[in-house]
Amino acid sequence: MATEVKPREGFVVRRTHDDVNELKLHYLDWGNEAAQPMLLLHGFTSHAHSWDTFAGALQDRFHIVALDQRGHGESDWASEYTMASAIGDVDVVVKQLGLQNMVLVGLSMGGSRSIHYAAAHPDEVERLVIVDIGPEIPTAGSARVAASAQAKDEFDSEDEAFRQARAGNPRADEQQMRVRLRHNLKQLPNGKLTWKWDKALRDPSQPRPRPQPEENWAAVHTISCPTLLVRGAESDVLAADTAERMQREMKDCTLVTIAGSGHPVPMDRPVEFEAAVRSWLGV
Repeated sequence: MATEVKPREGFVVRRTHDDVNELKLHYLDWGNEAAQPMLLLHGFTSHAHSWDTFAGALQDRFHIVALDQRGHGESDWASEYTMASAIGDVDVVVKQLGLQNMVLVGLSMGGSRSIHYAAAHPDEVERLVIVDIGPEIPTAGSARVAASAQAKDEFDSEDEAFRQARAGNPRADEQQMRVRLRHNLKQLPNGKLTWKWDKALRDPSQPRPRPQPEENWAAVHTISCPTLLVRGAESDVLAADTAERMQREMKDCTLVTIAGSGHPVPMDRPVEFEAAVRSWLGV
């Protein structure tokens, strides 16, 4: 893997229809603007910096941008967290940064949004990489993700947060997990640390509206660009039979399963994930 390259930071502003309110969306940009764009969308509990190693490794081949999706990282928190609002955010970023004919890569929540964006904007996505997400999620996987989101969220130190994260995912590459944590914590007035992402997203009394499985399958069937589907062999979020059905029913889908990985494939097996994407892209 290539040496990590420090990205440039920027913001895109999305205005409401009445042009009164605005939402600032933070992104990281690794430069190389003359190359084909690649947009990276992180998962539910994460942020743009979770892609640092992967982006640094491929920045000589692509113009890579990683987005802090609304409510995460350095982007603004929002009053609405729907699929439509998320897809609208991606569209604003694509248009303002000129990322047409891009490679779109999405993990988990970001993968679900990538599916719906690619289905709705076929002219913008030249290739699609979906990482460990599908139209349906097994009950056990949904329950684990919910329990993790609602677990303790105040810590005396980064090490305490790391121990909790490691207990929840002993497979993860330690360096990748520490990078993810370092950029995912902020200090509270009482001196303790907490997650940067919007507390409303982990509040069980405020469930987020989500597309139904049939809507997700309809989006999957609409996608026309070549697609790489990456599944962690030990994943409880993307079942093997769902992944195989996606491969059969999509127009052009290559399925790669990464041994020894759970759901967050780029964090669990970063070397193997990079190799799978490089091989498929031919770089």
